[in-house]
Amino acid sequence: MKLISLDKKIENCTKCPRLSLYIRDIAKNKVRRFQDQQYWGKPLSGFGDINAKLFIVGLAPAAHGGNRTGRMFTGDSSGDWLAKVLHKNGFSSKPTSEAKNDGLVLNNAYITAAVRCAPPQNKPTREEMQNCFNYLQQEYKILKNVIVILCLGKIAYDTTCKLVHVKPEKFGHNKLFKYDRIKILTSYHPSKQNTQTGRLTWKQWSAVFQKAKKMTR
Repeated sequence: MKLISLDKKIENCTKCPRLSLYIRDIAKNKVRRFQDQQYWGKPLSGFGDINAKLFIVGLAPAAHGGNRTGRMFTGDSSGDWLAKVLHKNGFSSKPTSEAKNDGLVLNNAYITAAVRCAPPQNKPTREEMQNCFNYLQQEYKILKNVIVILCLGKIAYDTTCKLVHVKPEKFGHNKLFKYDRIKILTSYHPSKQNTQTGRLTWKQWSAVFQKAKKMTR
C-alpha cells in the first residue's frame, strides 16, 4: 500500500515547472511515428518486484519512451536493451518492454530513476534532481530487501551515493563498490549515444547483469 500511495504522489507531482511543461508539450505535440498513440505525459514512478534484491537506477524517462508509455525503460531502445538482458538473467518474464500493460513482470528487480520527468536534452537541473530525490529515498525505504544497487550512468551513480550516504568514487563501467550493507554496481547507460557508438557493447552490458545475478541469488 505504501508503494501505491507513493506512485500516486509521484504521478501528480508538479514541483518542477520546466519539466511539467515539457512533458505535457511532448505528449501533445507527438512525433510522427507515434501520432496515433495516447501519451502518458506525467511523472513516472518506479516498477518491479517489491521484494527485489536488485534496485536499478537510471537517469530519467525518455521523452518518447517512458513519457509515452507510462513506464520506465519502456518503448525505446534503452528499454529494449534493459528488457533483453533482464530476461536473459532471470530478472523478468519476457525479453521485451513495449507498453505499460504488456504483461512484463520483474523478478527480484525493481527499476527506478533519479528524475521522474523526461528532461529537455536529457539534462535535468540540480534543483530538479533535488526535487525528485525524496521519491527515490521513499522507494528505497519501502524496498526492504535491496542488497545491490545498479546505477546506469554517472548521474544515477552520484544520486545513489547520496542516497546511501557515501562519497562518490571514480565512475566507470562494471565497477563494484562495497559498503557495510549495500553494494553499488555501475554501468554506462544503454542510450543510443553509447550503444551505437560502441562505447557500450552487448558483451560489456551483459557482464554487468551476470555479476548482479550472482550477487542477488
